[in-house]
Amino acid sequence: MILDVLTIALITFGTVFFIAGTVGLLRFPDLYCRLHALTKADGLGLALIGLGLALQATSFGEVFRIALIWFFVAVASATCSHLIASHARSRDAEAQG
Repeated sequence: MILDVLTIALITFGTVFFIAGTVGLLRFPDLYCRLHALTKADGLGLALIGLGLALQATSFGEVFRIALIWFFVAVASATCSHLIASHARSRDAEAQG
């Protein structure tokens, strides 16, 4: 019973962070603020949802797969955000110089 309530709470908080990241993506003024909001909020949202799901897992293999998915999404998110910001910065530098 307590485990179920904790799972629901973690998944709910994770969903709130996903929504906050989406709102940040739509509302913030520039690309860098949008990327920051999206990567930070979505990373934490996925971690909370993954933790909530891991509490309901029946084997260590399931927990490992959830952690592996979180790891790869975190690495991909950071890499993609870095590439987007780097490209935008070089494009801005070319436009000014």
